[in-house]
Amino acid sequence: MPKVCSIEHSIDHVLQTLEGPIHLGLPLGLGKPNRWVNALYARLKRLPERQLTIYTALCLGRPRAPEGLQQRFLEPFVERVYGDYPELDFLADLHGNSLPANVRVEQFFLQPGSLLNSAPAQQDYISSNYSHVARDLNDKGLNLIAQLVATDPAHPGYWSLSCNPDITLDLLPLLEQRRAAGETILCVAQVHEALPYMAGTAQVPCATFDLQIADSECTTLFSTPNLSVSVQDHCIGLHASTLVRDGGTLQIGIGAIGDALTAALLARQADNAGYRAVLEALQKGHWAQMISKVGGLEAFARGLYGCSEMFVNGLLALAEAGVVRRAVYPDLRVQQLAAAGALDEQGRPHSVQALRAAGIAKQLDEPLLTWLQSSGLLNGAIALDGAQIRLPDGRQLSCDLDDPRTQAGLATYLGAAREGAVLHGGFFLGPQQFYQRLRALPPEQRSRYAMAGIRFINELYQQEELKRLQRREARFINTVFTVTLLGAAVSDQLEDGRVLSGVGGQYNFVAQAHALDDARSILLLRSWRESAGTVSSNIVWDYGHATIPRHLRDIVVTEYGIADLRGKTDAQVIEALLCISDSRFQAQLIEQAQQAGKLPEDFQLPPRFCDNRPEHLDALQRKHAALFSEYPLGSDFSAEERDLVRALTWLKRHFKLSEVLELGKATLDAPAPEAFPLHLTRMGLEAPEGVREALYQRLILAGLQATASGQPAS
Repeated sequence: MPKVCSIEHSIDHVLQTLEGPIHLGLPLGLGKPNRWVNALYARLKRLPERQLTIYTALCLGRPRAPEGLQQRFLEPFVERVYGDYPELDFLADLHGNSLPANVRVEQFFLQPGSLLNSAPAQQDYISSNYSHVARDLNDKGLNLIAQLVATDPAHPGYWSLSCNPDITLDLLPLLEQRRAAGETILCVAQVHEALPYMAGTAQVPCATFDLQIADSECTTLFSTPNLSVSVQDHCIGLHASTLVRDGGTLQIGIGAIGDALTAALLARQADNAGYRAVLEALQKGHWAQMISKVGGLEAFARGLYGCSEMFVNGLLALAEAGVVRRAVYPDLRVQQLAAAGALDEQGRPHSVQALRAAGIAKQLDEPLLTWLQSSGLLNGAIALDGAQIRLPDGRQLSCDLDDPRTQAGLATYLGAAREGAVLHGGFFLGPQQFYQRLRALPPEQRSRYAMAGIRFINELYQQEELKRLQRREARFINTVFTVTLLGAAVSDQLEDGRVLSGVGGQYNFVAQAHALDDARSILLLRSWRESAGTVSSNIVWDYGHATIPRHLRDIVVTEYGIADLRGKTDAQVIEALLCISDSRFQAQLIEQAQQAGKLPEDFQLPPRFCDNRPEHLDALQRKHAALFSEYPLGSDFSAEERDLVRALTWLKRHFKLSEVLELGKATLDAPAPEAFPLHLTRMGLEAPEGVREALYQRLILAGLQATASGQPAS
């Protein structure tokens, strides 16, 4: 068992045990023991002769806004939602470009957009596929890891890696090899009382760790509140939902577009008639043939299996609604039976005859009986007595499984296959109610959501035969912010080299989609964006960087439709993307392609795609409002805060908040303060003091009036 000690004593132990540089590995996202890390960092800042390198990703900090209206809105919300969450002290120094000389922080994924102006973060970013991170960190000489874990009295002697088995499970065997060769490596654990106990492969012996921090962590878990879903995002989600095949496999990511896809899949299941009606109005049958070939519009009779590096709130919502419910199994022979249709949704054989039809041997012998019982498919009290089967009630049957009497006699002794999972995830992160729902689940139901090492999820190698059976009809659905007309996609980095986030596992899933016979990669993209009143296209002729190279192009979806790019010529790819681009930019894009010789001079876009404009989608939303919920998965915002989010978003998109003249124009038609008293109180602007606050009040009133329809504008 690990040595139990205080935070300070554990740091004493680390400094005394590890000679030379300390190479600390921390989980990405939620699983970092922040208070322990802060204490270690503070100690090392006082010991400039000791070198510390921290290897991690997705260091989570509270949302912040520059001084002004956004800050007035955000600070009370952050205080309410994030409470006493302890931030990482080194993250503040990264933002301030003030890390001490003896400390470096290398990350392979950044909190999106948060460190664009941090020189040390940009210089020490590691561009690695998620599935290669354990290998890369081990090669750097990692000699210390620290992680939050979950505990459960029902599992004495074990902890759960809970939210972050992703890299740890892949890393532990590599560290053990180095320990066996004589290297000194320490593993530190701290229990967090609010983490859900995830069993299965995420459950490890306590002895895996060398040190346990005596005081359990009970501070607020970092959360990612659901964002508002715009009409633009809803339309993207609706199109993408038609490409998901019933009985298949689903991977989705976090964010508003992921929530929009979840909402569309929920509508497809619960309100299929309404779902089809809005799709007919949105698509007008343009992609019917492709939808028939790749996806479907029907409700989910067989259900989906979730296989996603990130177990997001949307996947849990889909499981709760019965959409994600297709179970897979870790035993290859059991999975073969499931794939052949021999098992029901609970993993129980339909009959002995169904097992035979799926390939089980005709004669029940000791090896077959042992396997059937160990896998849970047959009652463990059944035994062989010579050439006969002896049932628990004393009856004897023939070992011939084709014998009708044997089939009937065994029927009541069939059981459910063990360790069935409807979802595999590498890590999780979400809103507070997501954690609460996980904690509230009965253990046997929670075990259906199996947390696993990231290589298991993001790659096919190792257990490839099993994975191919599990991941049938896979749809790997991810978001990008730019696509070139030749089919390359960008999601992680700006043209000037600055990293927004990281490649993460996106490339892994695109590659998987091409490696699996019936899988597809689906990249979701807003076709246009607006900032400070300037509108630009997210479909461009070229870009200085690519996350997904164009030779791996597959399906791209925007709010205007679906582009199937797989196996197409360059001219066909360009035309398909033009058809789903915003019509305000089509003429320029066509001209650029023609100048490069990639489109004929007489090229004409089909007329039905020449009027792709936001106002048409807004009209659709007004007609089918029920399927365009602003927060389809719930919200941490109050009603007034939801109104204010809309207003602030509108102001930010239409005006440069630093230009007083422009802001002044925005206030000319603002309503009287009496129109929105609760909103002004929430912003502390019910009685403005001075010119600045008076301007703020008028701006908020203008934004509230402009967005009073109750939906975020496209």
